[in-house]
Amino acid sequence: MNTEHGGRYHLLRVAHEQFGCEPARLGAEQRQQAERIVERQLRIEAAVLASAEARGVVIPDGQVEQALARIAERYADAAALQQALAASDLDAALLRLLLARELKVEAILERVCAALPPLGDTELSLYYFNHPEQFARPEARTARHILITVNPDFAENTRDAARARLEAIGKRLRSKPERFAEQALKHSECPTALNGGQLGQVVPGTLYAELETCLFALREGQLSGVVESPLGFHLLRCEAIVPARRIALEDALPRLRERLEQRRRKAFQRQWLARLLDSNACVENAHG
Repeated sequence: MNTEHGGRYHLLRVAHEQFGCEPARLGAEQRQQAERIVERQLRIEAAVLASAEARGVVIPDGQVEQALARIAERYADAAALQQALAASDLDAALLRLLLARELKVEAILERVCAALPPLGDTELSLYYFNHPEQFARPEARTARHILITVNPDFAENTRDAARARLEAIGKRLRSKPERFAEQALKHSECPTALNGGQLGQVVPGTLYAELETCLFALREGQLSGVVESPLGFHLLRCEAIVPARRIALEDALPRLRERLEQRRRKAFQRQWLARLLDSNACVENAHG
C-alpha cells in the first residue's frame, strides 16, 4: 500500500461526501478542489501515523468490517461497490487496509485528547447563562389539519369542489369539534390522516406561510376557516398553545456537556495537528 492508493481512496470518499458522485463525474473545478482536500488529508494522515502518540494503537478487524459495511450502504449492491472500486483502481482487500489506516488516525486523534479533564458544572453553567439565546424555545402550537388537494383530473378535486368539500367538513366540525381526528382519518388527503391529522408541535418556520399565519392566530381549541397553500385547501385546529420558554439548566446540561466537550476535543486536536505539521515542516526544511 502506498500514498497513491491512499490518494485514490480519499478522492473516492471526498467525491461522495462533498459532491455526491464518483470521481470520474467530477467537473474540472470540483476535481481540483477535491484533490486539494485529498493532498491535505494525506499529509495529515502521514504526520499522525508517524507521531509518538501512534505507538501501540491497533484497530480490531471488526471495526474495519463495520466501516466497510457503512461504505457498502451507499451502493445499490455489492456489484455496484466493486465497480466503483475498480474505477478507482481499488479492490475490497485494499479498501480494508485503507480503512484500517483511516480508523487508526481517528483513534490516535482521540488518544491525543484523552487526558483532557471533563468540563465541570461551573463551566457549563457559565456557558448556559452567557448564551441565553441558545436555550430559548419559541412559542409553539400543537395542531391537526385536514387537507383536500386540487386536481382538475378528478371531479371531486376540482378547485371549487375541493373547497366545497372542505367547507362542508368544517361546518360539521364546528358543532362537533371533538370529531376532528375522525374526520381527518376519513377525508384528509395528507399522510397525517393516519394519525388523525396530527401535525405535532409546530414552531415558526415549519409550515407554509399561509398556514403558519393562520395557525398562530388561533386560540386554543379553535378551528380555522378554509386556508389555501400550494398543497391545496386546509382546515386547521389549534389543540394547545405552548408558551415561549427557556430550557432549564438541568435539562440542558447533558446535551450541552456533550456538545461543548466535543467542540473542545476538536479544538485541541486541531492545535495538536498544527504543532505536529509545523514540527514536521521544520524538520523537512532542516534536511532540505
